[in-house]
Amino acid sequence: MSINLQMLGTGDAFAKNYYNNNGLLLSRDYTLLIDCGTTALLAMEKLGRSFADVNAVLITHIHDDHVGGLPKLSRLMKTKFGRKMILLVADTLAEPLWESFQKNSPAPAQNPSSLKDAFEVRLLKPGSPYKLSTEFTLELLRTPHIRGKDSYSLLLGGDIFYSADMIFQPELLLKLVRKQGIRQIFHDCQLKGPGDVHTTLSELLSLPEDVRKVIRLMHYSDHKPEFEGKTAEMTFLEQHVIYAM
Repeated sequence: MSINLQMLGTGDAFAKNYYNNNGLLLSRDYTLLIDCGTTALLAMEKLGRSFADVNAVLITHIHDDHVGGLPKLSRLMKTKFGRKMILLVADTLAEPLWESFQKNSPAPAQNPSSLKDAFEVRLLKPGSPYKLSTEFTLELLRTPHIRGKDSYSLLLGGDIFYSADMIFQPELLLKLVRKQGIRQIFHDCQLKGPGDVHTTLSELLSLPEDVRKVIRLMHYSDHKPEFEGKTAEMTFLEQHVIYAM
């Protein structure tokens, strides 16, 4: 598997110094954008990348820093490229995603009539692997974030875990590394305060060393510089840097 990860941004929903935590998976024959927050289009422009080169967008859950850019993306694809973007989304998220789309649209009168009118929608079943290209597969894994709202982390190629926003799940992380052979974990990380809806740095630091060694931290606040060198074996993902996976 020859895949790279480039984060459009690594910030949480309130970060001013980092774009929203959205990432590009880059392979030789396929490019996937994981989430499309309100800053996604600006971040793509900053990188000099074009959505013409993106094969699909995948949504992990319904919060603006992960889906707020979809109305603008839909219009961009229609007006500039004359096509719809492929949208990969769990079947359970389709209805709330359409509600979010309508809420975030700056011109409701010009809205498409449905999510399928805006995108080429492909519904995914959590727990089932999907082959996106010749180089990697993807599987949605339901993980807890906010009570009553579905959220899905990702298993990539069978050996990489990319978290959605999620509450600390130590048993899952131990199982992934020690039983399923996961060799890289990209994990959301709340640097300060209690972990009511996110995993905190202090919680991740409580994990055994062999698990910490494979974790890279993302979805962090503007306080990140204060915590550099204080994350044990874990390292921060940096936005716009390309990482080999």
